[in-house]
Amino acid sequence: MKNFFLSHKQAHLIAFFAAYFLVALAIVIQKKFNLEPCPLCITQRIIFMVLGGLFLIISFIKPNLLIKKVSLFFLSLTSIVGMIFSFKHILIQSKAIDVPSECGVDLNYMFENFPFSKALNLLFKGTGDCSHIDWTFLGITIPELSLMAFILFFIYAMFLFRANVK
Repeated sequence: MKNFFLSHKQAHLIAFFAAYFLVALAIVIQKKFNLEPCPLCITQRIIFMVLGGLFLIISFIKPNLLIKKVSLFFLSLTSIVGMIFSFKHILIQSKAIDVPSECGVDLNYMFENFPFSKALNLLFKGTGDCSHIDWTFLGITIPELSLMAFILFFIYAMFLFRANVK
């Protein structure tokens, strides 16, 4: 593949800023429309921050084949985990997965009133409030937008691996 027009550092920093921009955008939407994010929304934000952090760290490491392979592995793994959580959220919102309403507690309540392991279990399961669609953009829900973003980050990571970025 021809040389990429951006340096290794620039290409990875763009992805870092994009990931954190998405988190900031989610917070702006939350504040502007007075929305309360569900546990799966919070989880997806955390995954975006981890993904952005990985891109930032990788931007400062001199690329060689081993570094590129390790980077691809961790970026791909993180993107796939994000896709899984987003897809599960989409299934919950579309009522394809039945989530009991009694687990519809918010994040603060979970961590204050349940043992840590139980709270984490509920967080990763999704809760009743994860089934509500509070906001859409052009008919696309936030989890659907997140899924698209995780897919794009996955493709971008693959592209950077194949590109001859120096």
